Amino acid sequence: MLARQVKRVGVFETLKVDLTVVLGRTRMPLHLLLRMGRGAVIALDASEADMVEILANDHPVARGQIVVTGDRISVEVTELIRKGEAIVDPTVTLGEGAAAFLDGAPPVV
Repeated sequence: MLARQVKRVGVFETLKVDLTVVLGRTRMPLHLLLRMGRGAVIALDASEADMVEILANDHPVARGQIVVTGDRISVEVTELIRKGEAIVDPTVTLGEGAAAFLDGAPPVV
């Protein structure tokens, strides 16, 4: 039985997932975007204290908070989004129907 479980876990080790962390969003006219050059700054509707969206292959999977330690920036996962609820109700947005981590400290992504 243990060998079968180890084999199943081995399959997941080869999967690749694109993770995206979204701190904020903004809208701007296309002509302003086209005028931007190197070093341009785009103002977001969020601050470093706001929750971030965590997407896996462009699908919301979790929420988290930005953690700054020295010169490193990371994301602490604080909530998971249940897949079943997002499928049943396509209007579910990030944070609704999310499951909090219950065991120990949440992992850092």
